[in-house]
Amino acid sequence: MDRYLVFGHPVRHSKSPFIHTLFARQTQQELEYGLAEPAVDEFAHALRTFFDQGGKGCNVTVPFKEQAFTLVDRLSPRARRAGAVNTIKLTDDGVLLGDNTDGAGLVADLKSHGVTLADSRILLLGAGGAARGALAPLLAELPSELVIANRTHTKAQQLAAEFCDLGPVTAQTYEQLAGPFDLVINSTSASLQGELPPLAPALIHTDIAIYDMMYGASDTAFISWAKQHGARQTMDGLGMLVEQAAEAFTVWRGIRPGTKQVLRELKRNLGVI
Repeated sequence: MDRYLVFGHPVRHSKSPFIHTLFARQTQQELEYGLAEPAVDEFAHALRTFFDQGGKGCNVTVPFKEQAFTLVDRLSPRARRAGAVNTIKLTDDGVLLGDNTDGAGLVADLKSHGVTLADSRILLLGAGGAARGALAPLLAELPSELVIANRTHTKAQQLAAEFCDLGPVTAQTYEQLAGPFDLVINSTSASLQGELPPLAPALIHTDIAIYDMMYGASDTAFISWAKQHGARQTMDGLGMLVEQAAEAFTVWRGIRPGTKQVLRELKRNLGVI
């Protein structure tokens, strides 16, 4: 039976085995999917060992995405742009192909919620790996403007300069931000600590769409804050998790699984519904 894994540290909380097991059942694919939590300095060895022992593919999560980027034999264009790899496939000719499905998962989830990206004004909070992975897919949807804001402004400037060939992307400080924005995406990990980006409440209005890449059994701190200031459409990253997994499954198996029922089952598993 074909074997797949998710590498991370920590990774025991990962919902990837749950998701991919449902995808396999739905598409009648025979595979098994497990967890691997090597020490941070043993990832390269663990990855090689997995494929030497017959592994077919894997997902890669924090903190190994940038390291995986350097370990594969070939990169997809979107992985090269993102500077990180979250999906690896062993091709038929024995090549380890590195891909990045995070941005595609984000865009797919936004569209599933009816969010219009074309001609929209988007604010992206954060300039780390999550933001980097999202930029090219977001800009491919032809927004009127994409603004990056980050606590360290120079990082936002560097990221905007790197992606400006793909569309109208600029960097601003939090103090410079002026609305209205159609969509705000929080790519920072602040919600994991129950913290908030320093965003002015005046930027929130009733017609804005709010997206937090983090997720939990209840609203994240950022979503709760946005609701308190009048946002009516708020979304967390659970749908992105399922959509990026579906993209990875497609890379591995050549068949696209449906996501709606799997997302419902995942929410039930987490106690969200």
